[in-house]
Amino acid sequence: MEILHSAVAILAAIVLIIRFKIDPVISLLVACVYLGLATEQGADGTVGAITGGFGEIMAEVGLLIGFGVLIGALLHSMGTFRDLVDLLARRVGRKLPYAMTAALSTIFPSIYVDVQVVLAAPMAKESAAAVDRRHGLPWLAGAMGIGIFSGYVFVVPGLAAVSVAGLMDVPLGTYLLYGLPIGLLTALLTTFLFRLLLGRGLWSEDSDLDADAAARREDTAEADDVPYADRAARLPLGVRLLPILVPLVLIAAAAIVDVAGDLPAVLAFLGDANIALFLGLLIAVAMVRPGLGADGTGQVLTAGFRTTGEILLVTGVGGSLGAVIGGSGLEDTLADLFSADEGAPVVLSVLLAWCIAAVLHFAIGSVSVAAITAAGIIAPVVGSLGVDPVVIALAIASGAMFALHVNSNFFWMFTTLLDLSTKGSLKTLTLATSLGAVVSLPLVLLAGLVAAAT
Repeated sequence: MEILHSAVAILAAIVLIIRFKIDPVISLLVACVYLGLATEQGADGTVGAITGGFGEIMAEVGLLIGFGVLIGALLHSMGTFRDLVDLLARRVGRKLPYAMTAALSTIFPSIYVDVQVVLAAPMAKESAAAVDRRHGLPWLAGAMGIGIFSGYVFVVPGLAAVSVAGLMDVPLGTYLLYGLPIGLLTALLTTFLFRLLLGRGLWSEDSDLDADAAARREDTAEADDVPYADRAARLPLGVRLLPILVPLVLIAAAAIVDVAGDLPAVLAFLGDANIALFLGLLIAVAMVRPGLGADGTGQVLTAGFRTTGEILLVTGVGGSLGAVIGGSGLEDTLADLFSADEGAPVVLSVLLAWCIAAVLHFAIGSVSVAAITAAGIIAPVVGSLGVDPVVIALAIASGAMFALHVNSNFFWMFTTLLDLSTKGSLKTLTLATSLGAVVSLPLVLLAGLVAAAT
């Protein structure tokens, strides 16, 4: 019954938001209350899961969102994104979605997915019209989504990649050897196929953009008369990008050194995502303040704070739904439903691993938790399957991307940061990750042939 009630709760939230135009926070809380009571968690247990899930997500990403949005506001005041888009338009032009998804899937997997979307979203919004006046934003949104999660599950040191490799006892070097080309090809092919779908009338600005949210932010900026930092804008573009580049380098260095061996305490501190982004914020403030002064800088930050509050609330409630689903006992039910058959053909074993991870992700709403849970189910019998463990690990990674939707806190971060409606995010993030999971499956099967031949 946990599966049925979870499905009802998820579908109810989607219908309330899309069909009846009820605010996502209210809709998600209705789904939380229904699911908690229907799965016999009781009144206290349901409230505890809602508040605990909210608090847990805020502990993980609250500061990241706040610092990231404020950095974005300060960079915008320096004209950084505008100048960066102009540069990219000259260098790659309409190929920007491919460049973005390739970079996200191969260069930045050591960066937390929450940090990636917070820092990439402003550039995507700024460059959308230059890429394609009609389909630029949805195309870049889909490219962002699949790029981030292809790297997350396939490329070491992405968190899901490292976790699955460890549970399946696959050396990280071996996993990277197979996972890196699969992750890159998945991101590029999915971005191409997604653009074809957009060309067939998939996107509608009237229903897929959250015009009200965008208008509120524009009104706030106008009301506050947010100033422009002309003096800072005269700095070289590379210098103005330091508030983004410094955190990325620190986080990546800490992740890579941690995988390679002992992590020095100083690097562990500076490479923590919260500390690294805070340093980026300090750098941004130091650049803007000489040109705007204390009052002007305060106005820019105030506009950023207002945007941050909206994002934090809807992201936290998304975490609440995930916590209530977790407390329903759904993971144990799914583990009992699936069992790996010893001696099964290679194709069947790969498909089974893919399906376990896909169903877990759709139900739980966390790519990493779905991948880790699926690996925990299959790892005890992987030796008897007659398939190289790296292939099963890659199949789990592939399936764990499937259908990222409303029970994921990342979904709501993505939605609010890109000014999309819920329907718009379902058409971009959910569709792109689902398409990526399907696109990567034959690549995993091909990897199985290569592994068997070596």
